[in-house]
Amino acid sequence: MDLSIYQCGYEKHRPLQINQSGLSGHYLFCYIISGKGVLRIQRKPAAACSYELSGGTGFLIEPGEGGKYQIISEKAGDYVWIEFGGFRAGDYMKLTGLSGEQPIYTPESPEQGAELLQSMLILTENEEELRIRSTGYLYLFVDCLIRTSRFKQHVPKEGRSSESYVWRAVRYIEQNYFRHISVEELARHCWLDRSYFGKVFKSVMGQSPQRYLISFRMERAAEELAGGNASIGDVGAAVGYPNLLHFSRAFKGVYGISPREYRQRHGMAG
Repeated sequence: MDLSIYQCGYEKHRPLQINQSGLSGHYLFCYIISGKGVLRIQRKPAAACSYELSGGTGFLIEPGEGGKYQIISEKAGDYVWIEFGGFRAGDYMKLTGLSGEQPIYTPESPEQGAELLQSMLILTENEEELRIRSTGYLYLFVDCLIRTSRFKQHVPKEGRSSESYVWRAVRYIEQNYFRHISVEELARHCWLDRSYFGKVFKSVMGQSPQRYLISFRMERAAEELAGGNASIGDVGAAVGYPNLLHFSRAFKGVYGISPREYRQRHGMAG
């Protein structure tokens, strides 16, 4: 999946302390509501970088740094944290401007910090909800993190690189996958010739636009089959396949089994 949430928490009146186990392959973001502390990250065997933590700031721990950081609390307080990952998590985090070299999040204004906090609290309050719903809240959190970070990276203007064309197409797919989309429509949206667009897309993504679109739709369908109770026909229609037979063929082409078999193996009741 592009983004996946693993766990999250809202701690009140406690010293800053987050379990480091299991973080080697995931991102961890923590927002400090109140309290003070120091984040120490071991860069080299003999050197460590220290960063002050206080209310209204946050920090990002990248995959692989789970055993390299330490939090020293100076004062108990409130904080909220999210552990997440996914195929495109790294791309999104680059847009925030946060990294191992710049782990501290500072909002551009107190109002934006409050907006980010609210997006995280919604996630913690709905962690037990259906997976597809919690994933939606995760996307909103990441979007807010990118928009409010003082260090955010500005996306290149369209037309300046092959990657910009492709990400424009990917965003269009994410917003319109539930209806009929053709490769010609994607190419027009990117102001490119269909043939050239296909070559550019495959050079960046490693697969054709049509294959990416099918895979994206089937991933969304798999999430709903596993976590929802809508009929298989309704699931297919929701991802752009009003014909049940066509949906079943496409799903089997990606997952190797029919939608019904997938629900039996991965559904909440199974």
